[in-house]
Amino acid sequence: MGVPENHHEQQIGGVRTLSELGLRLPDAGAIREVLGAAYSLDGLIVQEADLDPAFLNLRSGLLGELFQTFSNHRLPLALVVPEPARHGERFAELAREHAGHALIRLLPTVEAAREWLARA
Repeated sequence: MGVPENHHEQQIGGVRTLSELGLRLPDAGAIREVLGAAYSLDGLIVQEADLDPAFLNLRSGLLGELFQTFSNHRLPLALVVPEPARHGERFAELAREHAGHALIRLLPTVEAAREWLARA
């Protein structure tokens, strides 16, 4: 699952999805790897399918750790979750709370994520 050898030369600037980088987020340990792979980008799109289901359980704290890590490094992150309410009312509330966040957004489609990141 590691970062491609010439990753930094190939992916300077722009916006990429996590799957375009050949990565997933199976656990908290992968957050730093993903941050490193995305560090030279203008923004990263993480789709629901890229995440272990534990990330979508807010009690696990994994999503908060992901958001905090990207916020601390000032790297825009778009999380694509088509139906936030499917993961519970608190998750839907989180999506609403982040609707105006400067660096972290939950969006319904990859296209919406790309549009937001192009403006971010």
